[in-house]
Amino acid sequence: MVAELDKLIEAFAYHVEAQTREIFNGDAKTGNKHAKKAIAAFGKLCAHGDAGRDALAVLFNHPSMDVRTSAAAFLLRHRTAEAKAVLEEAAKGEGFIPWSASECLKRWEEGTWALDPADPVDPPVKRARSRTRSKSTQGRGRGHHRDKTGE
Repeated sequence: MVAELDKLIEAFAYHVEAQTREIFNGDAKTGNKHAKKAIAAFGKLCAHGDAGRDALAVLFNHPSMDVRTSAAAFLLRHRTAEAKAVLEEAAKGEGFIPWSASECLKRWEEGTWALDPADPVDPPVKRARSRTRSKSTQGRGRGHHRDKTGE
């Protein structure tokens, strides 16, 4: 299990750094792909419960500020004091990552932070779009024919 956790931690760190690099290089699309992979690694760590979350805390000492702050952002609920300390230290700087750290702390303080809620909520239900047209769009598009009066 330790080897699996180590691989997930490495994947999280790799994809956080890659996301930052791609965004700074102007490639948000690739950056977003890395973000999804980092989030997926965190989800797999959480599947191991608190042991997985505790394992991620090793990244609080990572040499890269974006990795430290990302791990802290995800672990705010589980390791509050340590995570806040990492984010507060990062927020002292200037630039995008310090700004992100300060925004994360603001969301935490106002109670809207939800990266790893204690009671996960069910994902929203995707609903199929209605195939009927609204009154304002009826008669438009294909199938609209004028009647004998030309209307």
